[in-house]
Amino acid sequence: MENIALIDSFSEFKDNKSIDRVTLMSILEEVFRATLKRKFGSDDNFDIIINPDKGDLEIWRNRVVVADGFSEDDNEEIELAEARLIEPDFEIGEDVSEEVKLVDLGRRAILALRQNLISKIYEHDSTNIF
Repeated sequence: MENIALIDSFSEFKDNKSIDRVTLMSILEEVFRATLKRKFGSDDNFDIIINPDKGDLEIWRNRVVVADGFSEDDNEEIELAEARLIEPDFEIGEDVSEEVKLVDLGRRAILALRQNLISKIYEHDSTNIF
């Protein structure tokens, strides 16, 4: 599932369920953070940028460059050789931000994300009705 199909789903939910922009963004971020926690163990070093009106969705993982062979946590740290594949002038101690594509999460994670999103939307609906 590409960003475009996912964004279409966001718009459909927003229109059909009469959810305001702020609430939709909050639900989306919550769902994506839960998916990132399952995939990477933590979501602390991720930035999620959502603009449901324009259809923009970006996930950025921030890691610190460490010497080759000294990475203790691949989610928080990136080895110098790997960082230099992204940009050749990285040095030890610098921060690296790299975009995480939806396809990088895997098919199952995306399907679970979609199901979780639907569940949160219905949960939001039921709390507003009662």
